[in-house]
Amino acid sequence: MFKKILIANRGEIGARIMRTCRRIGIRTVAVYSDADKRSLHRQEADEAVYIGAASSRESYLDMEKIVSAALDTGCQAVHPGYGFLFENPRFPRSVQNAGMVFIGPPASVIAAMGDKIASKELAVKAGIPVITGHGEPLTDEDEALVVADSIGYPVLLKPAAGGGGKGMRIVSAPDEMESAFSARRQETRKAFGDARVFMERYIERPRHVEMQILADDHGSVIHLGERECSVQRRYQKIIEEAPSPALSPDVRRRMGQAACDLARQTGYVNAGTVEFVLEGEQYFYFLEMNTRLQVEHPVTEMVTGLVEALNPTCMSGKLPGSMASQK
Repeated sequence: MFKKILIANRGEIGARIMRTCRRIGIRTVAVYSDADKRSLHRQEADEAVYIGAASSRESYLDMEKIVSAALDTGCQAVHPGYGFLFENPRFPRSVQNAGMVFIGPPASVIAAMGDKIASKELAVKAGIPVITGHGEPLTDEDEALVVADSIGYPVLLKPAAGGGGKGMRIVSAPDEMESAFSARRQETRKAFGDARVFMERYIERPRHVEMQILADDHGSVIHLGERECSVQRRYQKIIEEAPSPALSPDVRRRMGQAACDLARQTGYVNAGTVEFVLEGEQYFYFLEMNTRLQVEHPVTEMVTGLVEALNPTCMSGKLPGSMASQK
């Protein structure tokens, strides 16, 4: 077990990880900026290191400062929390190159699952159903029209990079394609620095269901059930409900198995969320995978009574046997 770890985040997630560490005897180091000198996460930690100005670019997004803080305080590992550097594959590489453990998935998995096109290819290899679409970036409006005609309207334009609903646009007819395609490329380039856009069939009146998974570095993968997040505004989740009222026991079993299969296919380690679109009562399709803890993870903790997803020992020990496993 680790003796001391640094949490490279602030606020609620930082404080919660620190409390878990205190409960199991691990010392913690916080990092803080000018904006967080009196923050709760700094008070919860055993030690705290100042890393710069209030701007996140000068503090929480500065990898060198984070890694140096961990080394200077004798940490064996770094927990990224969620947000900031968690989905940047350069960060785990920097941590590992400095001789410490990154409490999260491998950098290669973060990179692959952060790309919506690559992640769908991995889902197909794992035998998981995906929404009918075009698995390559669209070059221009003419190609988009040809592809849309083969799929059938309505279609959904989606960015290959990023998430959170940014850059998505429903196209209901050919005469909407030119303006929609141009606008989506501009938005995705601005938001993610990547203008690639792909297309898939738009499912009307879908449900959005996500499976919480845990994986250790011994090859064990489990899921902790689902959270339904179908109530959204502009693709942003408003209400999380667990368990989902829409899943039958059979669909829940198959969806959980699919989430675990994807984790095994990618060599995933630590906590993550596999998201699905549910069409009707029986059919579900892979949507994306979040290679990190999410803001809504406490919903799963409240339902299961387990907080093991925040347990730093998941990286170096086997998953708790008390959890229902999908093997």
